[in-house]
Amino acid sequence: MAQARPQTPLLRPDRVRRLPGTSFGWIAADLRRDGWLRALSPRTTAVYTFLCLVADRQGVSFYRRDRIGRELGLDDGEVHLALARLEQLELVAYRPFTPGAADGFRQVLSLPPGGPPSLLPPSVLRTLGARGA
Repeated sequence: MAQARPQTPLLRPDRVRRLPGTSFGWIAADLRRDGWLRALSPRTTAVYTFLCLVADRQGVSFYRRDRIGRELGLDDGEVHLALARLEQLELVAYRPFTPGAADGFRQVLSLPPGGPPSLLPPSVLRTLGARGA
């Protein structure tokens, strides 16, 4: 006989989170479970979270790097490194607005199966993490 799970106490029943009938503005719980958070620095996690929250139903964001930086209190270099890391891990895809443009469309992608790849040696990942990528 299976044991019943104990009732979780609600500390603020007036503030229970709900998923409204919208299909955007959410973050996949597998991000934590599959080990993706260990592959991201706090700044990269902030940029990813921001993109998840502002993306449309297909995961596309039109926010420019400078606006992402202003919203998160990051300089352009920090945003650039974070976006590069997200693209490297195939969590975000990018296409310039026009050929050669400095900014463009970004799409938050479904999580690749199997967790984060080992694209860089641990020493390089530590260096990127120390720089805030």
